[in-house]
Amino acid sequence: MTASSESMALTPQQQLEAYGYKQELKRSISTMDLLIYGLIFMVPIAPWAIFGVVYNAAGGMVPLVYLIGLIAMIFTALAYQQMAKSIPLAGSVFSYVGRGIHPSVGFFAGWAILLDYLLVPTLLYVFAAESMVGIFPDSPRWVWALIFVAINMVINLMGVSSMKLINRVFLTVELVFVVIFVIIAVTALTGETIPGAVFSIDPLWDASKVTGPLIAAALSIAVLSFLGFDGIATMSEEASGGRNSAGRAMVMSLCIVAFLFIVQTWLASALAGGREAFGDDEVGNAFFTIVEAASNSGWMTAFFVVNVLAVGIANAMAAQAATSRLLFSMSRDRQLPKFLHTLNKRQVPQNGIILVSVLSAILVLFFVGQIDLISSLVNFGALFGFMLLHLAVIVHYIVRKKSRNFLLHLVAPAIGFLIIGYVLLNANVEAKVGGVVWLVVGAAVFVYYKMTGRKTDLSGEGDMPANEVPATGMRGEL
Repeated sequence: MTASSESMALTPQQQLEAYGYKQELKRSISTMDLLIYGLIFMVPIAPWAIFGVVYNAAGGMVPLVYLIGLIAMIFTALAYQQMAKSIPLAGSVFSYVGRGIHPSVGFFAGWAILLDYLLVPTLLYVFAAESMVGIFPDSPRWVWALIFVAINMVINLMGVSSMKLINRVFLTVELVFVVIFVIIAVTALTGETIPGAVFSIDPLWDASKVTGPLIAAALSIAVLSFLGFDGIATMSEEASGGRNSAGRAMVMSLCIVAFLFIVQTWLASALAGGREAFGDDEVGNAFFTIVEAASNSGWMTAFFVVNVLAVGIANAMAAQAATSRLLFSMSRDRQLPKFLHTLNKRQVPQNGIILVSVLSAILVLFFVGQIDLISSLVNFGALFGFMLLHLAVIVHYIVRKKSRNFLLHLVAPAIGFLIIGYVLLNANVEAKVGGVVWLVVGAAVFVYYKMTGRKTDLSGEGDMPANEVPATGMRGEL
């Protein structure tokens, strides 16, 4: 039996020890929990808030945008799945690139996606605060943002069990409202409630409108709409469903949420009645306006409130949890300050959660009203990390393991790299400048660690029999 096949038979704890670590995080998250976590992170009702913007950019073919997004992001999901199967650690691209290519490259992958993970909660709090002001005019935005920060910090500090419960509650509420919308839409379309509204294939494919530039623009929007499924990888050391648990959950959550996106936006596009575009005064609330017109009732307010709570609590809570695990993993490998490695009695990264909460509370005071700027920075961090992830798959499997599965380990990651590279190349200037500045800061941190004698090598080699686990180098004991 080969070392690799023996490693596949190891328990999750033995797999972790094969890398020179000990089990510290609570391993209690099933594959279903990971799936629910991924869905919550991507938000099944996410198209509600940006429907008008995407409708205008895609010439009314919103479901086509999400279909393109699914096709584009499935390559990245497969890359995550392959690396999660071979390297079941909590650090996401930091661990995958660090062990797949080189620890130094892994640091920059982790540093890049840290920009994404640190700013995502801030973005969500700013968005939720803006929406709450729409419900309660003249109320201070920063107050709402801090309320959401406090709620999520408390839930995450209470442990994985609390997070799993809240995730299930919010996912149930979101899916119930998806069903309610489908009923409202079908009733309106069959009853001709809205003049000109008719269900057709045009929102998915209108040959007269489809052009190269439109597809390219749709690709950029679509790829960024699915950011979040990768957060599942940060929970790998807490997964109880085996070595492939995180990878399966990532692919499944991406496909499920894409289906939900397509169904909702197809119906919403049909209800738009074939209009060319939404005006500036209605584009932000286009979806909710459609719900109001289709239902002739008070459903619009209910949909709006559910959307705000889903973003401000459920989505932000998932983002905060993922960020704290990334900080924990980088700290454990001594590439971030040691205090971020601290766990509380409920076995969650206490200091990481508190740090993310404090940073979010500070950042929302500066970024209130600047959703576009935060979004551009978030996108750069994620996309740069994804590109390095695709390279890691090729190096880890083709170069090091001499894999003959060229489809999964060469062709798929190469296509994924090109897609993500294209989107990053066409990102706005603010995203590129801000991203480069962040990488320069990361380089300074990296040089500082080198000059002060801090090691950047990682423990263990992985894929080894349990009896070959090194007796020293247990990062968890540092």
